[in-house]
Amino acid sequence: MTDDTDTSLLTCIKVDQLYKSYRIWWDSKARLKAPLLRIVLRLSKSLPISLPTFASQTLENWLASYAKEFHALYGISLKIHKGEAIGIVGLNGSGKSTLLQILAGILTPTKGTFHVQGRVAALLELGAGFNFEFTGRENAYMNAAILGIDRKELDKKFEEISDFAEIGEFMDQPVKTYSSGMVVRLAFSILTQIDPDILIIDEALGVGDAYFQHKCAHKIREFRSQGKTLIFVSHDPGAVKSLCDRAILLEKGKIIKEGKADAVLDYYNAIVAKKEKDQEIKQIETSTGHMITRSGNAKAEIAELSLINSSDEDIRCFNCGETARFRLKIKFNSTLVNPTVGLLIRDRLGVEVFGTNSFYRNDREFTALEGSISLVEFEVALNLGPGSYSIAVAVHQGAAHTEESYDWFDNAVVFDVLPDPHNHSIGLAALPCKIKWE
Repeated sequence: MTDDTDTSLLTCIKVDQLYKSYRIWWDSKARLKAPLLRIVLRLSKSLPISLPTFASQTLENWLASYAKEFHALYGISLKIHKGEAIGIVGLNGSGKSTLLQILAGILTPTKGTFHVQGRVAALLELGAGFNFEFTGRENAYMNAAILGIDRKELDKKFEEISDFAEIGEFMDQPVKTYSSGMVVRLAFSILTQIDPDILIIDEALGVGDAYFQHKCAHKIREFRSQGKTLIFVSHDPGAVKSLCDRAILLEKGKIIKEGKADAVLDYYNAIVAKKEKDQEIKQIETSTGHMITRSGNAKAEIAELSLINSSDEDIRCFNCGETARFRLKIKFNSTLVNPTVGLLIRDRLGVEVFGTNSFYRNDREFTALEGSISLVEFEVALNLGPGSYSIAVAVHQGAAHTEESYDWFDNAVVFDVLPDPHNHSIGLAALPCKIKWE
């Protein structure tokens, strides 16, 4: 096992300059011609009289034109410490699944090295590693054998696997008769009950029903509490922020951002919305350690944001249940028809607690003229649990900022909610509640 610079942190995964390339043929004929050309070139070099330089170069050019190299991963280097939970995010085609398949031992890198310390269990694409002609029980034993677990050991754990999967009599039916949700239930149950050191999950949990997703999230947290390592790929920012300490953002096979999960996910959110070349993404760290992410094409700008209580005071601390007014001053640098103004509240882990925007709550037509300034106010009853929260605000077109983002401002303001001594509660929400005894 390799030690990191901090000797208290043990490195269980180390990746150094990892490349994975694929050859993409222009057509089926090219795939057949290429080997023949290689034979001709090889023979020409062994002949007493070699081919003229121009002829040899022409053959080389023909060979190069038949295919192109696609780099799924391009120089990836990273370290993952034992007990860490790492989220890997990126747009489709960024190389996330390729990286996980290499770490799981399914793919071989084209170049570079990687070292994994410990037993790895991977839940990758739906049904990967299953024989669909076998029953669920048979697949459980087969997967366990692949991971080095003998039959006697799995015999002791099988009842737990069956109980967690909750697929009943289907456990002894062929997997080809399962729904996609049942396949995920079985796969996740097998992986978590065989006690791996490193658990790799690639999007697959999004297939299961809501009940099983909650059950899996609880199991993953339990897994983490045991000091195990998690590598998690998902397009759900809330899931990554709540389950992971650190995140890595991939784009075109390269790591372009790495750090705390909430900061990386905010940057990723800005990339998703970025459709125009002139749109900038800026990140700065404040003196309090909060990372502020701002993006948009600047056709409109959020000039000011105030948090005001019922006494018209601009404050950063509210009582549980108190009404807060979030007042935005917006400057329009272009004439915009029906711009949307949005508000999003997140907890200290970056999990989205509440969000809304004027597209859904304002039915009037409105044109903002170039150079004009508007004041927009959201009045919200803070029925939130005690804790620290952050505000993201945005001006965009349509229902979501992905249509066209003018200004998206993450972590614009941080505020606190104090506990209500008369109505004790725990959790993110402080819902009105009455208890009756009979």
